[in-house]
Amino acid sequence: MPFSVTWHTLLDECKGLAEDATLLTPLSQDRFQITDVQEHRIVVEFLDRDVDETRPLQRDQFETLYERISDAPDGFDLSRLPLDADPYPGVLSLHPRFEVDESAGVIRETDEPAGSQIIRGADDTESAEEATERAEPDVDVYSDALLLIDALERNDLSSLEALDTPALINLYTLLSDIQRDANDLRQNVTNVLLDRLHHDQPVHGQFGSVQRTARRNRDLRDDEEVLATLEDAGIDRERVLSVDRDKVDDALDVTELSESDVYDIEETEYVRKAEVDEEQRETRLQGLKDRLATSDDPEATELREEIEELESRIEELTQFKTGREYHAQSRAE
Repeated sequence: MPFSVTWHTLLDECKGLAEDATLLTPLSQDRFQITDVQEHRIVVEFLDRDVDETRPLQRDQFETLYERISDAPDGFDLSRLPLDADPYPGVLSLHPRFEVDESAGVIRETDEPAGSQIIRGADDTESAEEATERAEPDVDVYSDALLLIDALERNDLSSLEALDTPALINLYTLLSDIQRDANDLRQNVTNVLLDRLHHDQPVHGQFGSVQRTARRNRDLRDDEEVLATLEDAGIDRERVLSVDRDKVDDALDVTELSESDVYDIEETEYVRKAEVDEEQRETRLQGLKDRLATSDDPEATELREEIEELESRIEELTQFKTGREYHAQSRAE
């Protein structure tokens, strides 16, 4: 099929989009909209950038991408795109015969109509008519974050010394739990992201960017194997032998020596969380939610909005969807 046919089909798809239809770039996940469709170019506007918001995407560049895809039966590797070419596959995915596979990091031609990089609306939110009942994320950090917000609102943190001891204990306990739960959630998010990042370029989200990297971990092999290898290389084993802490502790257990005979000991003090009153936390959390749900006070409304924003941020971390999983009812509208 000549590219001219593909191009005019793509132009028709772009013209048929709803006015507020928003797309995602497959690599950087930047949101953008199509603002103008012309015979030889498609003009897009990025919604999350302060500079270079408007970009004309030229027909000849689409044709080059089309040829690269045609030459790659398993799909064209998106990481091979130039830095400024990220929106091209996002727009091309509007064509019913092209699909962006984010899990594989490729764009490919398909025999059947495929999904696109469209998401729901300009602000990536549902209208009041489309919104479904909100559900609390089933993650521990969510409830702890609500309780921490409440504690931060009720205490003046400009001078921690002025706070009474129970207030400081509450803050410490909540901060400790959030740190632990957030780290657990962050590790789960990391495991999913590792399957999504297929290139060395930073990938951007609304609140920051990430980049796939690697670190080296080294573990020595069996002691005798290491010593024999070094001796074969002319290194005397005495040069690499050192005192082993575990063996020293075992020796202390069977002698009359004290720790201070072989250790320089320095004692430091710290605060450790002893226990958590889960019942009191649940009672306070439910009371906070009930009060916010029924109050018309402007401050309560503002806090509700902050909590809703927090829910959205947590959902972004716990629910990763490719562009094909989002659907805009553009043609129906």
